[in-house]
Amino acid sequence: MINALAPVFVLILIGYALKRLQWIPDDFWPPAEKVTYYVFFPALLIASGARADLSGDQAGLMAAALFGATLLTALLALVLKPVLGLNPSSFTSFFQGTIRPNTYVGVVAAFLFWGDEGLALISIGILAVVPLVNLLSVTALVVWGTEHEDARTPMKAVKEVTRNPLVIACLAGFTLNALGLSLPPVVEPLLDILGRAALPIALMAVGAGLDFPDLLANRRTAGLASALKLLMLPAIAWGLATALGVQGQAFQVVILYATMPVSASSYVLAREMGGDAALVAGVITASTLAAMLTMPLWITLSQ
Repeated sequence: MINALAPVFVLILIGYALKRLQWIPDDFWPPAEKVTYYVFFPALLIASGARADLSGDQAGLMAAALFGATLLTALLALVLKPVLGLNPSSFTSFFQGTIRPNTYVGVVAAFLFWGDEGLALISIGILAVVPLVNLLSVTALVVWGTEHEDARTPMKAVKEVTRNPLVIACLAGFTLNALGLSLPPVVEPLLDILGRAALPIALMAVGAGLDFPDLLANRRTAGLASALKLLMLPAIAWGLATALGVQGQAFQVVILYATMPVSASSYVLAREMGGDAALVAGVITASTLAAMLTMPLWITLSQ
């Protein structure tokens, strides 16, 4: 299983190298990420959800474990706020860095490990966690950010979650599955082809977004946020999943989802709502690099 994880991080490093060497123009990456977010990944999730075997009782338990672990980690970050010595704007970026997962990394890893079944299971994590982290992050920025007026609010965040293409794709796939409907002959292979395109592009885009100057400038806070995201959150998820009786492959997917590095969308949100964008960039870089060690460790322990 660890051998299957290696290509994930090699592709991230390739993306960083391509950006660093300027073999691909900088203006390539934003549209590449956009088409991946709105087209390629949704196609992958719809197809896998429609074909998955969801007859077991683990889905609800997985969702509860991941939801609970994310919420408890967010509460821990709030408890630490008085002792961190951060200004309010920087705290919002620290807060995001403790809970927002990079779904791209997890989805690709799940597919490489378990194929469609793994994608279906990690889709449960997406439905449980993505709405929660969006609402928590936006709320923190409304309270402590410096530019939230006329920007996003918690209610706008709710509306955004309902339009999130990954959430919609997971719901669409599971709905088809629950209704016993199969994808039409032309649509299914089309979605498969589009979905496969998501795998390399998403990971190389993650690598292209790594920012070492911002990491060095914020290394202490970025390191602490990464420790909470990559060590504390998976540990809490492990405890909750065990207590709830999550077993087998479902348990491994819970741990995989919990140990993902920080999402690049944190940077966009910080920039829009008055967070510390440079700190978020440092956290994203630190967590992505550290995850190259922590993800294999957690996955090995969960087997």
